[in-house]
Amino acid sequence: MMNPMRIFLLIFLMFLIGLGQSDLSAQKGVEFGGHIGVAHYFGDLNPDFIVSDPGFSFGVKFRRNFNERLSISGGVDYGRISGSDSDSNNGFEQSRNLSFRSDVLDFNFAFEFNFFPYVHGSDDEYYTPYLFTGFSFMSFNPMADYEGVTYELRDFMTEDVDYGLLTPTWFYGIGLKWDYNRDWSFNVNLSGRNAVTDYLDDVSQNYPSYSGRDAIFTGLANPSSVEGFGQTDTQRGNAGSNDKVFFLTVGAMRYIGRIHCPPITKGQY
Repeated sequence: MMNPMRIFLLIFLMFLIGLGQSDLSAQKGVEFGGHIGVAHYFGDLNPDFIVSDPGFSFGVKFRRNFNERLSISGGVDYGRISGSDSDSNNGFEQSRNLSFRSDVLDFNFAFEFNFFPYVHGSDDEYYTPYLFTGFSFMSFNPMADYEGVTYELRDFMTEDVDYGLLTPTWFYGIGLKWDYNRDWSFNVNLSGRNAVTDYLDDVSQNYPSYSGRDAIFTGLANPSSVEGFGQTDTQRGNAGSNDKVFFLTVGAMRYIGRIHCPPITKGQY
């Protein structure tokens, strides 16, 4: 698989080449709008990419068009993510019996490349699939329940690791946009975020030391009902793979800018 940084640099190079070669008068203006959808988490508590329990998401987006092929965009997305070993068919994960949920807030920026020429107000070039890549900063706060009470897991350092609650991510995806009329367009997006942390779910490395800890700590760090499971320094998660979050959204964008008119040509005599 191609390195994510190489993919980012490739799309950024396509953006710069297109920006230099395209007619900048063909399509200018800005767009803004909102979207709703679902959020999915993939990581130590969902390694098999189960998508049967999505969380709700919504967000806002701003786009600056340079021409009919190239844009930059920025947005803010909220989503609820979760994962649970009870959904797994793996024996180790069922015995581990961990779970979490978290609200995430994502601030993202991306370069966009349209596969087809896309011009607002055009009768022919009014839709296109597009590719985008960039970066984001995501806040998160994993929580879990113990005896009917919800606790913020980071406060307990369940793996004796004091991690931060803000992470940069590599932001990427694919979408489809098409005009409803000259002012409004619909957008469908599938966007991914590869986090630079493995603690979106509070699970990454080994079980902690239980010496001197209370029952709440032990119940959150090791809720297994299997006797002898989760001994100190035995495997709890997979530190070799960071967590990911995907959003699938649909929304509307309002275009503000000049509508391009085709040039008038003289008749042939």
